[in-house]
Amino acid sequence: MNTKYLRLVCIGIFISTSVFAQYPKPENKLDRKIMSFLEENANNWRDMNIPLSDGKIIYDIIVQNGYKNVVEIGTSTGHSAIWIAWALSKTGGKLTTIEIDKKRYFQAKANFKKAGVSKFINTKLADAHDLVPKLKGKYDFVFCDADKYWYKNYFIALDPKLKRGGCFVAHSTIAQVNGIKEFLDYVESLKNYETILDKSGPSGMSISYKK
Repeated sequence: MNTKYLRLVCIGIFISTSVFAQYPKPENKLDRKIMSFLEENANNWRDMNIPLSDGKIIYDIIVQNGYKNVVEIGTSTGHSAIWIAWALSKTGGKLTTIEIDKKRYFQAKANFKKAGVSKFINTKLADAHDLVPKLKGKYDFVFCDADKYWYKNYFIALDPKLKRGGCFVAHSTIAQVNGIKEFLDYVESLKNYETILDKSGPSGMSISYKK
């Protein structure tokens, strides 16, 4: 079995097991606070937020790879960002998350405070079309859950800033419409990335590791 195939198999096994391990085992006061907030709001995450199972997958990817410098495109009201920040509380990292809608932006900030993760998050109210190409520095994890027709453009803008060994995750990729197919065709054609399409959740995610 070649190395690439073995890695994809391992990723697939990791995804399938993550879905059933809904919450990480709490180790400290912050873990318990975050978990309590997520449990209390488990049925309130609408308005373009991800499902719990996808949050756990993202958490595991970040923790298991020790990622620290993270960008999220599309905060909504903060469900995915809380999972990311929870993971970053383990790795010592920081999240930059971008939201264009003012109402969702302020709701997300309130949720971050209630969950106890504000110090791990830099929340930006901005148009990601303009901001993403201007981001400085290097990153090791990107979570993209915004306007689907722009996914390829976000990827192209962040690819040079993504470290080797880093990961680009795009949400809602099962329905290959509105630019999703173009994005997937592009990223799957790149020889310096390994990509799988996770279909365990209702919307699906593409997970691309940079070699």
